[in-house]
Amino acid sequence: MMSKARSIAEFLAITPVPELPPELPPVLLERITAEVEPDEAPFLTHLPSNLRLDWLEPAIDRLGSTNFEYTPNELHRRKRLRLPPGVVTISLHPVLVDDEVLMLHTLVHELLHAAGIIDHGSRHDEIVARIAPAPKLSESPLLRYLQAGVIAASDELSWECEDCNFVWTRDKVRKPLRCPSCARLL
Repeated sequence: MMSKARSIAEFLAITPVPELPPELPPVLLERITAEVEPDEAPFLTHLPSNLRLDWLEPAIDRLGSTNFEYTPNELHRRKRLRLPPGVVTISLHPVLVDDEVLMLHTLVHELLHAAGIIDHGSRHDEIVARIAPAPKLSESPLLRYLQAGVIAASDELSWECEDCNFVWTRDKVRKPLRCPSCARLL
């Protein structure tokens, strides 16, 4: 049986890359501007002229990435002096083409990095959630597909309660905290 990481990576790797690059929705930078303080996102005003959107190579196992032209030390200096960040490239995985909500969520996440909010912290998560909340599993065909792949690649296709011996087919990635039959903690 294939490992989870390998089966997901293989799925991502066969995704066709669209001919045209991803598009930035016209009002997205305005929505981000309304949510952030100028001090926390010093590059935001420079993005309209310095931002480039592109597709990731399908073999890369992430949904998005943000790359700056300059080194981290130079970026820190440019943030402090409020200088342009140079060319900033946001790359999205082509698998997102068929999942509009997850694509928007990923794009906002990466735009915040491009604006200068580099760290993954509660403030970053809060802003992303307000502008483009992560889709629920039921709303995202990609997340449902990935969940099914993780479950199918697992050695554990069902669970059994040690107390009442109830067996149920696995339909979630994580094992539940309680047995669905007797409610005993597992």
